Amino acid sequence: MKEPPLASLRGFVTLHVTGPQVERLINAVTGAGIIIWDVRPAGDGASLNLLLSDFFRLRPLLRKTGCRMHVTARYGLPFSIARLWRRKFFAAGVLVFGVGLLLLCSMVWSVKVEGNARIPDEDILEAARQEGVYPFQWIWRMKESDELSRELTSLVPGLTWAGFHRTGTSITIQVVEADRPEGKPLLSQRHLVSRTDAVVTEIYAEQGRPVVSRNTRVKKGDILISGVLGDEENRQLVVAKGEVKGLVWHEYNLEVPLKRTGSAYTGERKDRTYLVLGKWAVQLWGYGDAGFAKSRTLTEPDMLSWRSFQLPLGLLTEKELEIKYTSEMLTPEAAHEEGLLRAKQDIFARYGADSVIKSQKILHEKKENGKVYMKVLFEVEERIAEELPIVNH
Repeated sequence: MKEPPLASLRGFVTLHVTGPQVERLINAVTGAGIIIWDVRPAGDGASLNLLLSDFFRLRPLLRKTGCRMHVTARYGLPFSIARLWRRKFFAAGVLVFGVGLLLLCSMVWSVKVEGNARIPDEDILEAARQEGVYPFQWIWRMKESDELSRELTSLVPGLTWAGFHRTGTSITIQVVEADRPEGKPLLSQRHLVSRTDAVVTEIYAEQGRPVVSRNTRVKKGDILISGVLGDEENRQLVVAKGEVKGLVWHEYNLEVPLKRTGSAYTGERKDRTYLVLGKWAVQLWGYGDAGFAKSRTLTEPDMLSWRSFQLPLGLLTEKELEIKYTSEMLTPEAAHEEGLLRAKQDIFARYGADSVIKSQKILHEKKENGKVYMKVLFEVEERIAEELPIVNH
């Protein structure tokens, strides 16, 4: 016969029946309308499943047929309840723990602000508190995100938008501040002078009087655009503005090893999670050795906070990342190109991305002790003007 519906909820037992008339017993059970299933030979008798409600109806039939029975297994909700009742204090503890965990997960533990530069965090958090968003608040008591966004924007001057994002028990308030016109700095009268020796290739005076012209060789400190207009009798001081470019020569001593080593992540990792209580940490998950030959460990603390106070309670995640070391041999030609590339990148970083390398000349190059040594002279067109305040005597 098939298993009756809701057998797990109603409860059933597995019996081992023995005796001289097992077949007669099974026929009698069927004739009495008792449901049995999974009937199969077992040793010197038979094994069968029987609903708990029919268990006591089986005894008269056993006496009539001279058979004996032995309960080998119990299944279903009634037996689970009975086992829990025998360990009622443990069951009560599990229930209290589950209810407590549910309540803790239904509460806001931390609120943080992102995206603000001028408006203090305290002002935004205080406005959010007025709208019911603060640590130890019930999540289900909070308003909808759209309503909170509108009300927070109206409460805090200088906000154009605010968004509320909940991740577990943490609330993140992302804000966008209103644009403010940038105040122009007050400029004092000045000259534009050359910051290095160069040959002028381009000069444009927006304000002030140009003193040099194209193809003029200048030295460090020479005036390029003067902030003094007029003559001695009709003298006017202005803020010199403009752009001056010139050819400048830079000499680099380069040293490039032919053997290059490095490290890279393989993508394999093992995480360990700890519960942090003050100075103590208890590992929750991630036991065992990762088995990595080489690895690097990164830590990510996630401590609870209340307003501006950080609580000594939270989680700490350790990420052990497997790494492998690589080694590569460069040819002298590749080392030569890498050295020149490094020097050019340094020029652009120091003197501006709009600098133009006009020419390069290898003054000296040799290979020695596993390295390539070079001395290179670069001719670069770059901005050469810098400010020099005018001092009135």
